[in-house]
Amino acid sequence: MRIDGAEVIVTSPGRNFVTLKITTADGVVGWGDATLNGRELSVASYLRDHVAPLLIGRDAHRIEDTWQYLYRGGYWRRGPVTMAAIAAVDTALWDIKAKVAGLPLYQLLGGASRDRCLVYGHASGRGIPELSDSIREHLELGFRAIRVQTGVPGLDSVYGVASSSAASVGGSGRYDYEPARRAALPAEESWDTRAYLRHVPSVFEAVRNEFGPELILLHDAHHRLTPIQAARLGKSLEPYDLFWLEDVTPAENPEALRLVREHTTTPLAIGEVFNTVWDYQTLIREQLIDYVRSPVTHAGGITGVRRIIDYAAMYQVKSGMHGPTDVSPVGLAAAVHLGLAVHNFGIQEYMLHSPETMAVFGPTFEFAEGGLRPGEDPGLGIHFDEDLAAKYPYEPAYLPTNRLSDGTVHDW
Repeated sequence: MRIDGAEVIVTSPGRNFVTLKITTADGVVGWGDATLNGRELSVASYLRDHVAPLLIGRDAHRIEDTWQYLYRGGYWRRGPVTMAAIAAVDTALWDIKAKVAGLPLYQLLGGASRDRCLVYGHASGRGIPELSDSIREHLELGFRAIRVQTGVPGLDSVYGVASSSAASVGGSGRYDYEPARRAALPAEESWDTRAYLRHVPSVFEAVRNEFGPELILLHDAHHRLTPIQAARLGKSLEPYDLFWLEDVTPAENPEALRLVREHTTTPLAIGEVFNTVWDYQTLIREQLIDYVRSPVTHAGGITGVRRIIDYAAMYQVKSGMHGPTDVSPVGLAAAVHLGLAVHNFGIQEYMLHSPETMAVFGPTFEFAEGGLRPGEDPGLGIHFDEDLAAKYPYEPAYLPTNRLSDGTVHDW
């Protein structure tokens, strides 16, 4: 099973994706996702110029050895670019191994631990009436868990709030939120923490009053709060029984979560910007979080994320893998296979990809009864259309930046 080719494909069917195609000498093809939102070409170059030449002639079955070869052999370890590139290789090799075995990937990971993976969708609105409409749309689509984000009075643009309803995605009549904007420079947004902290509890009070106690609700603070502000938010949201509060404070300061834990029992999720199990050591060992958020795409592939999830299991911490539309259907399929197999699965983020994206990638996973289940095709269940992908060239796109009212750059 020698690797004969490694090709990097950059395509933009609605948004930019970086996909790795690995081909063995006997023609078996594996697919990997290397998309890094707003910095896609950095990973494409890393793969094309530095990683692909190292793969030719290697045994495709030696997945662990290849992972260690790329991680330790590069010397400059970790980081989103390196780990996204390793993730693409790792996922593609698992895809190949499962295809050779004639089995869907989850069977090679130990088989199914559940019938399907519970997912949550993204409901948003500039105000509570618009948010309620969005929640109802998601319920009609079959979601049983919903992340709630709203505009904040006095702010023109807020993370997590869909800005367009012109296109229909998944029959919902709303375009799924995609913050990366196609432009030569990043957009600049403004932020007011005090206004946010005053507003959010009233939003959840209104949602609970309208939709009742059984609906699973989540919220993302997106790294914007200091530890004491995060503690205040968690405490104020306790009456509304959140499934989790995500990214309450910048993740690179793990000690901050000790203070948050002291003041609130609201479950905490963190880690979508983490790339390895080493990033989580303090947070998991001291049980400062309840869910790990790293996606397969950004944290070293199935091999890398399995290490994180297995370590988390020792401390009763569960998975909650990142999965909006900046993870391609390849990365999402890998997450669903992994989530179906591991014992300590918690929930999977799921945003509906555009019809153009689905046509290019041809995934076989299915959404029903509030969850995702991988298809039964051998491998990941991806049927990538290279000819169609070529019709969608890359377009520069950047995530926004954020400033306070006095002009200070703030966490977006």
